[in-house]
Amino acid sequence: MSSNTQTQAQTETELADGVEHQVAMVMDLNQCIGCQTCSIACKTLWTDGEGQEYMYWNNVETKPGEGYPRGWEESGGGWKSDAHSERQPGDIPEKEDYGAAWEFNQQEAIVEGDAPLRPQGTDPEYGPNWEEDQGAGEFPNSYYFYVPRICNHCTHPSCVEACPRSAIYKREEDGIVLVDQDRCRGYRYCVEGCPYKKVYYNEVTKTSEKCIFCYPRIEGEGPDGEVHTTACASECPTQLRYVGFLDDDEGPIHKLVNRYEVALPLHPEYRTEPNVYYIPPFAPPQHGTEGETLDVDRIPPEYLEELFGEDVHDARETLRREREKVERGGSSELMDILTTDDNSDQYRLEVFDDA
Repeated sequence: MSSNTQTQAQTETELADGVEHQVAMVMDLNQCIGCQTCSIACKTLWTDGEGQEYMYWNNVETKPGEGYPRGWEESGGGWKSDAHSERQPGDIPEKEDYGAAWEFNQQEAIVEGDAPLRPQGTDPEYGPNWEEDQGAGEFPNSYYFYVPRICNHCTHPSCVEACPRSAIYKREEDGIVLVDQDRCRGYRYCVEGCPYKKVYYNEVTKTSEKCIFCYPRIEGEGPDGEVHTTACASECPTQLRYVGFLDDDEGPIHKLVNRYEVALPLHPEYRTEPNVYYIPPFAPPQHGTEGETLDVDRIPPEYLEELFGEDVHDARETLRREREKVERGGSSELMDILTTDDNSDQYRLEVFDDA
């Protein structure tokens, strides 16, 4: 029996062929404040070179909204069926859909102090955080929430299948999806094939680039001896990200995804089986015209189902039930996981080091 088969038998977790363990992330959307610290941490660490100006391997979108790149949810890609035998055709976004890397009037605004800070030249038409805090609905029942996004390092990544040169692959030891820069020729089939549009084309190097799940950091100690994890996780002020292995039975990822089933993939209908999951958001109930509280969800359940699939209703009910249990003085392992302030509980990446 191969090590991969043994792992699946022990954990009942599906892994991609040839992958020993699958690294994954869970993000609690109830803790995201939209501060973009994760975006800046990723940007300054990984995409500060030529040709990368427009790239945000990590971005935070306001939902409902068009997102980054604009309209990515309607751009195609992914698989036509659960058999993962035929890809769904997709589009390559235009540069304008990402938004330009704007130049600002820093001299005038900051040094001289004679004007507000704003982009120079032609007024921008779109950008990676264009629709921040807009959302949907009407006062007093308008609503929005934030969704941080990185590459999902999918179990069945359609970008890997799309590449004619096998330049994109999943690492055997942890399932991280990477681009071999020596093999890549910049055909951009990977950009077309990814339904989440989390592969980017560098016009300077003529190659594709993407989130690497900070693998140099998770292979060693983090800066200043901190628990090693991704930069977006370690820099998050509210510590909303959990990082570990999906097939680690005692880790937070497995418990949130498989045991309690409250962490869900974004757009499961794309059939790539993402390994980035989300705790769905809650919001105060709606209010009536006289200010009275109504027994109506502020965030429409049908919209959450559009994002996270029909399982979102059961997930929210489980979360609601466990919260109420704690409020009555009871104990809940699920709530303990979601409220921990111990990084060693949130970031569990060494469990398979000696395997």
